Amino acid sequence: MNSKELAQYIEATNGISKPWLLVQLRLKKLQERQGTLSENDYANELVDIHQDLMNLGEWWRGIENEVF
Repeated sequence: MNSKELAQYIEATNGISKPWLLVQLRLKKLQERQGTLSENDYANELVDIHQDLMNLGEWWRGIENEVF
């Protein structure tokens, strides 16, 4: 699945309100651009995405059945 297909899936399933899906989309887009980025730029963007993922925390606690 490429980033365009993933974006269409997110849109079709109302996933725009699900931040973990947006993190996946960012990762996919970064993966697709990896060949055009310097090693430092790639690493910096990966660190930024990782930090955003960690900031999500345990948002899913208590609503596991609804979101997974």
